[in-house]
Amino acid sequence: MKKYLVVVYILLILLFTAFSYLFVDPNFSYLKSIYTSFSFTHRNFTTILYVIFIFLFFLFYLIFLKLAQIKYLVYRQLRFIILTISILLLFSYSSVLSYDIFNYIATAKVTYFYKENPYIVMPIEFTNDPSFTFVRAANKISLYGPVWLVLSGIPFYMGFNNPVLMLFTFKALNVAFYLLTIVLIWKISKNLISVSFFALNPLVIIEILLNSHNDTVMIFLALFSFYCLIKNKTKLSILFLILSILIKYATVFLIPVYVYALIKNKEKKNINKDRFFYYSFISMFILFLLSPIREEMYSWYAVWFIAFASFLITKKYIYYFVVFLSIGLLLGYVPYMYTGLYTSSIILLKYIIIILSPLIYTVYYFLFVKKSVLAKGL
Repeated sequence: MKKYLVVVYILLILLFTAFSYLFVDPNFSYLKSIYTSFSFTHRNFTTILYVIFIFLFFLFYLIFLKLAQIKYLVYRQLRFIILTISILLLFSYSSVLSYDIFNYIATAKVTYFYKENPYIVMPIEFTNDPSFTFVRAANKISLYGPVWLVLSGIPFYMGFNNPVLMLFTFKALNVAFYLLTIVLIWKISKNLISVSFFALNPLVIIEILLNSHNDTVMIFLALFSFYCLIKNKTKLSILFLILSILIKYATVFLIPVYVYALIKNKEKKNINKDRFFYYSFISMFILFLLSPIREEMYSWYAVWFIAFASFLITKKYIYYFVVFLSIGLLLGYVPYMYTGLYTSSIILLKYIIIILSPLIYTVYYFLFVKKSVLAKGL
């Protein structure tokens, strides 16, 4: 692979890391020395920059996937790219598109500093704590499972109650699980295309490495559960599935698929990995589609099914559908970024943008690709 491609891609990630600091929240007084208000006063220009970054990221993503397919992207190069972007984005500012990392910190502080039950006590109740002024969900009890609360104690104590330091220790935890998930995908698939499909997906990179959502922790534990099952470590497998569910509850939808695999394992029959991952992908995708019933369709929820789709690279429709849906989900941030509003019309426009990209691909696939395949068969 040409080295200049890697160099340009790394420079792009570096620029995106710098770009993230245009979004420093004015309420986050701990970084007031670098607060510029640029993203709030120059929304047009900021939005254009964001869209350019997204399209460039996907351009490189498709190039890297193609290089992996023709074996021009080797293990050593891919490892270098993944580690480099992980290190660079570890030092990015998280609240470009989401404030969830501050909610994680607030919940951990309620639990470990104030010694209160976060399922009963809300951060907003500590009126004299200035570190809660920039938390967007201070009026909510913890939305996450007890295993996440236990894990969040690690970055909380490593942050020494310093809001800036905790910002990066929590990011480091998610970076670590991103890397662990990649290692696990490699161990199960032994396929660089599968690894590239997940690790270099711009949505995964932005939602996990930049915005630091904890979904990768849940997915890692779910994948590790299956990995233990195919290694005939049933008890350990059950344990890790339970741990996964107790991170964010979403992987409870994997229980029927898991029971199917468990029965096959007990019958001493080989587990059909392709079928398992296909059913898992469908299960998590259905849950993703149902998410607006509870609250809203958030783009980081796509990490749930992208991880399983990485094992289905031979299924071309799913392969490209996920790519185009990822584009739509990241562009779904544009209406809010451009206007600064979150009205019902902005949310509707967001959903139209999200749907448009995979819809165009689906129409193209069934009108041209599928038709061409059928014609060749005749």
